[in-house]
Amino acid sequence: MSEAAAPVTTQDQEAGPPPPAALRDWLDQMLLIRQFEAESVRLSLSGQIPGGIHSSAGQEGVAVGTAMALGPDDVVSGTHRSHHHALAKGLPAREVMAELFGKADGCAGGRGGSMHLVDFGRHFLGSNGIVGAGLGLAMGASLAMKMRAQASVAVGYFGDGGANTGRTWEFINLAALWKLPLIAVCENNLYAVETHISHSMAGESVTARASGFGLPAESIDGQDVLAVYDTVSRARARALAGQGPTFIEALTYRYEGHNVGDVQNYREKSEVADWFSSRDPIDRLRQRLAGAGELDDVAYEAATARAASAVADAIAFAEASPWPDPASVGRAWPAAAARVGRL
Repeated sequence: MSEAAAPVTTQDQEAGPPPPAALRDWLDQMLLIRQFEAESVRLSLSGQIPGGIHSSAGQEGVAVGTAMALGPDDVVSGTHRSHHHALAKGLPAREVMAELFGKADGCAGGRGGSMHLVDFGRHFLGSNGIVGAGLGLAMGASLAMKMRAQASVAVGYFGDGGANTGRTWEFINLAALWKLPLIAVCENNLYAVETHISHSMAGESVTARASGFGLPAESIDGQDVLAVYDTVSRARARALAGQGPTFIEALTYRYEGHNVGDVQNYREKSEVADWFSSRDPIDRLRQRLAGAGELDDVAYEAATARAASAVADAIAFAEASPWPDPASVGRAWPAAAARVGRL
C-alpha cells in the first residue's frame, strides 16, 4: 500500500451523524497516526530521525475529530507536537516522514523537521516550538477571513502549558472582541513537559479561565472522537454564522514522554496504563463500531495492516529522498514553496 486514501470529512457528508463508512475511515486515520508515531519514536532513538520528536500517541481523537468537522478551505495551526494535526489535515505520510528525516521531499523541503511541518496548499499553517504561538497564527488567519468575508474558519491548537502564557489570552481576547471565526483547541494532556497541571495552574480549569473572555467555552472528552467532532462542528457553525470564536478544552493524554528520551519519572507507569486500557481513543471507536455491528476483528486487523503498510511506505520514501541541496541554504526554498502553494 502506498498513501492512504483521503479521509471523508463532515463537509463531504449529508447533515446528521457520521455514517459507519466515515467512522471506519476515521479509525483508519487514527491507526495511521498511531503507527506513524510508533515508528517515529523508533527511528528517532536509532538516530535516523535527527533532532528528536514529540510523539502525539494517545491524542489522535482530538486531531481526527477536529479535522473531520472542518471544510477543505478551513485552516489549522499546530504546536510543537503536531504530527497528528498534520496527518489528520491531509498531509501525506510520505511528506511528513521525509520532513522528519530532513529530506528534500519533506513538506518543508527538509528544512523544518518535526516541529516545523507546513503545507499551505492543504491549509495547514504549520507547527512551531513557541508555546502558544500556533493559536496566534490561527487568530491572524481568522482576522484575514473576516476582512475578506471568507466562509472559512481557523483552528489553533495549544496545550495546557500554553494556557499559562500571556500570549494565548491576548489571542483569545482579540478573537472575542472582534468576533473572529476562530476555534481555539486546548489539548490538555495534563503535563507541560514534566509538570502536572495541578502544580502549575490556579483556578478551577482552563475552560473556566477562558469563559471570562465572554466566548463559549467547553470542556470535552478528547478521547472520544465523536464528542470532539460534534463540538467542533457546532463551533464551526457558530463561526460561519458570524457569532465569533469558541474555546474548546479537550481532555486527552500522551502515552510517550514530552519528547523522545524522556525517562518520565514524574508520573507512574500505572497512570499511563490506566489511560491506555480504559480511555484509548482508538479502542473506544473500535468498540463503538463493533457494538453497532460495523466492525469485526478481521476488519480491524486489516485496518491495522493498512496503517503499517502506509507507514512502511512513508519510511521507504523518506530513506530514498535526497538531502536538500546545501547551496540552497540562505535562500527561499523554491521547490517546497511551489509544492505547498499559497492560502
